[in-house]
Amino acid sequence: MTKKIYQIQIALKGSKPKIWRRILVPSDIFLSDFHKIIQTTMGWTNSHLHQFIKDRTFYARKILDDVLWGEMDSIDYSKIRIYDLLKKEKDKIIYEYDFGDGWEHDIILEKIETNVRDKYIPTCLDGKNNCPPEDCGGIWGYSDMLEILKHPEHEEYEEYIEWLGEEFDPKYFDKVEINELLKTKDYGCIEFL
Repeated sequence: MTKKIYQIQIALKGSKPKIWRRILVPSDIFLSDFHKIIQTTMGWTNSHLHQFIKDRTFYARKILDDVLWGEMDSIDYSKIRIYDLLKKEKDKIIYEYDFGDGWEHDIILEKIETNVRDKYIPTCLDGKNNCPPEDCGGIWGYSDMLEILKHPEHEEYEEYIEWLGEEFDPKYFDKVEINELLKTKDYGCIEFL
């Protein structure tokens, strides 16, 4: 059987301008590993809960014998592979990260390939814009933050600068850096949770 490679677009819902990545992953990758790839390619820190959603069914990681992250009626995703949820081109799932801030990502299967040579898989092919900082209040908080950072005279400007710890560039995207991380243990994802 020829191994299939999925070309997937990950896009942060509600982001303007659009924050997105295009990646290649094996079709048989477990959702637990796909989560790590999403964390690395988007730029998250894996410090919050997450789940996948398909047709109003929630898939989450089991953390204790009978306890799942996410919705109470979640399905344990430990044995579920991405091809179980994405079967044909244009199929879509939602990846939700940080239930407090509610970062939802559209995951779209753009293409199914069988002949991908000379590529390290998983790999990031393209993308645009920086991932929001953790704990900034969801897409609305991020939008407010960007607006405040444009106005140094704003009363909250100094607070944001101090909180960010450095200059934040909303347009930053480094495909080379992401691909180097994807080659490391756990696809470069820090294993907090």
